[in-house]
Amino acid sequence: MNHLGCQPEDHPLLGRRELLQVGGLGLLGVSLEDVLRLEAHAGGSTHPARAKSVVFIFQSGGPSQHETFDPKPDAPDGIRGEYGTTHTRLPGTRFCEYLPRLAARANRFSIVRTMHHTADREFRNEHSSCTYLLNTGTTELPVGDTNASIVNSRQGRFEWPSIGSMLSYALPPRAGSPFPPVIELPRVSLMRYPGRGAGVLGAQHERWGVDLAPACKSPDAAGSCPNCFSHDDPNDPTRAAGKGPKAWWDNSSCRDATFKMPDLGGSLTLSADELNNRESLLQRLDHLHRARDQKSSTRHDIHRQRAIDLLFANRPGGRNPFDLSREPERTRDLYGREEWGQGFLVARRLVEAGVRMVQINLRGWDTHQNAFRDLKGKLLPSIDHCLSGFLDDLEQRGLLDETLVVMCGEMGRTPKISPITPGGKNASGEVFTPGRHHWGDVFPCFFAGGGIRPGQIVGSTDKFGGVPVTEAFTPSDLAATIFHLMGVGPDAEFHDPENRPYRIYRGQPIRSVL
Repeated sequence: MNHLGCQPEDHPLLGRRELLQVGGLGLLGVSLEDVLRLEAHAGGSTHPARAKSVVFIFQSGGPSQHETFDPKPDAPDGIRGEYGTTHTRLPGTRFCEYLPRLAARANRFSIVRTMHHTADREFRNEHSSCTYLLNTGTTELPVGDTNASIVNSRQGRFEWPSIGSMLSYALPPRAGSPFPPVIELPRVSLMRYPGRGAGVLGAQHERWGVDLAPACKSPDAAGSCPNCFSHDDPNDPTRAAGKGPKAWWDNSSCRDATFKMPDLGGSLTLSADELNNRESLLQRLDHLHRARDQKSSTRHDIHRQRAIDLLFANRPGGRNPFDLSREPERTRDLYGREEWGQGFLVARRLVEAGVRMVQINLRGWDTHQNAFRDLKGKLLPSIDHCLSGFLDDLEQRGLLDETLVVMCGEMGRTPKISPITPGGKNASGEVFTPGRHHWGDVFPCFFAGGGIRPGQIVGSTDKFGGVPVTEAFTPSDLAATIFHLMGVGPDAEFHDPENRPYRIYRGQPIRSVL
C-alpha cells in the first residue's frame, strides 16, 4: 500500500543523501516526515516534466475579457466598450488597444478564451466561491458551504488542497533550494482569500506568504503602486489623492514601490543590514524559537538551521532573492518601477533559487465602476509593461522553456456595460460610472513557457463575448494542465487523514496548448 497516496513514478530517482539535502524542513518547508516519504517512494518517473517551476499570476477581482484578450469591436455600443483594438503577431487576432507590448509578443504565448465555471449560478458569479474554485482547481464548493461560509474556517469541512499545495505534495523539492516549494507575494496580508490553503494535506504543504510591498493606505486599494488607485477615486481633478485641501485621501506616505525584506513569520522581520550581522540574527532566531516551541529541541534546531540556510546560502543573481538592489538598473526598468514589476522580478529570482511555484497577486480587476478610466490609465499599462518585461527576461536568460507562466482571474465580466447600482454613489460621493460586473460563464487564461505551444488562440466566444461557442474548460482542466507540465502523472493520488485515496487530477489537460 502506498503511504499517503504517493506513487513511485511521481518522483525521480534520488538517494538518501540528496533527499536530505533538498528537503526544505520545518517552518520554512516540508517536514522530515515528508523527506522520508520521498525517500521511501523514490523511483523513476514515467511522466517527465516539461517545466521546473510555475509562476501563477492571479488577477484578483476578475479581468474583463473584452478589455484584454477577447475584444468584440463589431458588437453594439453597450457591449463593445470604449476602447479600440490592436493587431497582434497572429494573423486575424486582435487584443485590446492598451496591450500593445503583449500584442507584439503574441507569438510567444497562448490564450485560452473559453475558461468557465460549471458551478451553480449562485456560486459562479461570486468572488469568494470563484476564487476557491480557481485556486483549488475544482468545479464545486465543499458540501455544505455557501458564498458566505467559504471565506471562514468551518469544522468538518473537507477542503480540497490548492494547486500549489498539490505540487508541494506530489513533487520533491528542487535540488539545493532551502525555500518552501510555494511562495506567494507581494501583499499577502490583503489577500486572505479561500482556496489558498493546503486543505486536507495539512500544514506542511501550506504556501509561504510574503509581504514585500509597503503598506497601502488607499481606500479599496487596487493596481500597481505607485500607479495604484481606488475604484472610488473621484473624477474631479481638484480632489485627486495627495496633500491638497480637497484631496479625497492622502497618499503621500504610502505611494512607494520599494520592496522591503520579507517577514519570515512571527517577530522575525529583517532588514538588509541585519542580514549581514550573523551573530545578531542567530540570537534573534534563538529567542523566536524558544518562545514558539519549548517542547521539542529537535524541531527548534531544524527551524533554526533552515532559517540560516535560507538567509545565507549563495544563489544565482544574489544572496537573497528578495533583495532587488542587486539587479542592474536596466533590468529594473525592463520590469517597470512599480509594485507589480518588482513582484515579477522577485518571482524570476525565486524560480532561479529553486522554488516550485510562485504566485503573484495583482489587485484591482473588479471593475464595476470607473472601469474604462481605471483600465486605460492604471491596470492595462501596468500589466502590459511588467508581463512583457518578465517574458523577455525569462527568454534572454534561457528560463522560459523551463518556467510555466499562467495568468487569469477568478472570473470574467458581463458583456453588458452598466452601473452597478443605477443612480447610486460611490464612496467618494460621485454617481457610479458604468462598468462590467461578475461573470463566471467565460473568462480568458494566459499561458507561456514551460512546454506550452505558443501562438495559439484556443476557443471562441459568441458575438457578445458572453458564452463559449466552442469547447470550454474548467479550473479543473487548468489545474490538470499545470500538473501535466510539471510532471505530476494523471494517476497521482493523495490520502486524507482516514487514509481514503483521492486523485490529484480532477480534469483533463488542455491539449490545444500542449
